Parts: sequence; structure tokens; C-alpha cells
Amino acid sequence: MKKIFIDGKAGTTGLRIYERLEARKDVEILLLSEEERKDPEARKKALNSCDIAFLCLPDDAARESVSMIENENVVVIDTSTAHRTLEGWCYGFPELSADINDKLKTSKRIAVPGCHASGFIALVKPLIDSGYISAEELLTCHSITGYSGGGKKMIADYESDDRDELLDAPRQYGITQQHKHLKEMQAITGLNNAPVFCPIVSDFYSGMMVTVPIFSAQLTAGKTAEDIKKLYSEKYTSEIVKYVEACDDGGLISAAKLKTKDSMTITVAGNDERILLIAVYDNLGKGASGAAVECMNIVLGADKTCALDI
Repeated sequence: MKKIFIDGKAGTTGLRIYERLEARKDVEILLLSEEERKDPEARKKALNSCDIAFLCLPDDAARESVSMIENENVVVIDTSTAHRTLEGWCYGFPELSADINDKLKTSKRIAVPGCHASGFIALVKPLIDSGYISAEELLTCHSITGYSGGGKKMIADYESDDRDELLDAPRQYGITQQHKHLKEMQAITGLNNAPVFCPIVSDFYSGMMVTVPIFSAQLTAGKTAEDIKKLYSEKYTSEIVKYVEACDDGGLISAAKLKTKDSMTITVAGNDERILLIAVYDNLGKGASGAAVECMNIVLGADKTCALDI
């Protein structure tokens, strides 16, 4: 039985990972008391005593945890931004390529993709890799997320009895165009320029929809929206990431369509000239905790969907 330690179990992502693992018979979760989890020595002991360590921490704390690990056999699965584009870390999105999937099986350092980045990369990387669009293209992206992506403080703000009435309407953020996911969005897709990125938080707990609009003129000569659909339909065929011809309900798509789920739906909308590339999933599912558990399943040689809600 493999020993699992969740460093940062009290946070939103950590709790969701714990919920997915607590009933499993193939793993033992190492738990620290409230007092112990604030004790560096207790954390260090747990980090070095486990087989797999999930890091559900702010970036600096995640780096600190990695520095504490002296046991070379410990597999680290980090959900923070700290290591996603660093050499020596495997990017934890197995559906992107067979190479990534194979690397995950033996990697000791795994970086879980960012929530917004997951949808953007799933949509754009296949187009770059297949030569459908140039790495020089200037892209835009907008992403709608539930407020749970903002962590405990934002959750408390939205769920307060006397909350600010401005929270009743969607709110755009990252307006300086320096969002922390931009680095991986550019690096993992292979784009030469980061996209113009417009994330929006709205008044629902969890769920996410990422849209990348492109003009047909941005496609390589001869390629069409139908070609993109064929590319996605051949690439995304798993239970976890799946292409569908349409995911709207009467012309409307809800960002909460896959709330609580650990899967992702990819689709293409628009028309021959103006094309919408759309990914729908849960920011806490395939956008965070679900993706982390999927990576663990691959490391353990278990079914990828084990303990996931698909």
C-alpha cells in the first residue's frame, strides 16, 4: 500500500484530493494534526516518509516543501504554479501527448496544470503541433470560472451573508495582463507570444469554460474549422478529455456544465470565418484536484479514472 501525504490538505484543492482518496484501499493517507501541520519538522518527516506527496500550497511554500525532501524515491505532485515550466518537471496533462503520458509513469516531479491554462493548452497545443496555426500567431482567450478558484478568502467573500452587491455580477480580473498562468500557456503550447487573456470570475461555486476565438485566416492555407474538429475528435477520445460535436443547450453553454466532474469537454463552434474553440470542465476537477489524482493514478499504474467523477 502506497503512503500519500497532502501538504496543504486544509486548502480547497487539498480537501478535494483527500475526498477522492479517503475511500481507496490501495493508498494510506498520512495525516498531521492542526499543530503538526504548522511544524516544519513534522512536515519534513511526512514528506520524506511518503511515497507520493501532493503539494497544495502557495508557490513559495511549495518550493520550501520540495527543498525539504531528501528521500529520492518520493514522487512530488505539485498543484502550485511554482514548477510548471521548469526543466526536470513533467507537465501533468497526459492527454496532450503519448510522450507526456509515458513520462508521468516514471517521473518523480510532476507539475499539475493551472485551471485556466488547462483549457487553453488543450485547445491550442494540437493546432501548433500539427501546423494548423503558426507559433507566431497572436491569440486571445477568455475564461469564465467559479469563485472557488480564488481560494478560501474569495469563497468566504461570495458566501458571506452581507457580501458586496458587486459580487452579483461577473468580474474580470488579471487586467494587467500578467496572470500567473500566462507563462505556462505560452511555454507548453509553443507560442512565441503569450495570448491576450481575459479571466472572469462569476457567482457560482465551481466550473469553467475557456474560449479561444480565431479567424479562418489565421489557419494554415487550406485548413478549415472542419479540419480542427477532425483533429480534436481523433486526439481527445478518452473518458477524461473528450471531443463532442456540440455541448450547447439551445445555443447556450454554461460554465457550470461539468461542475463537480473531473472530465473535460472540447468542442468547436462559430462558422467558417470566425471559429470558437471551447473547453468546458470544473476548475476544481480537471482544472486542479482531479488532474492531480489522475497523475497519481498513472504513477501507481492504476486506471486513470480511479476515484474520479467522470
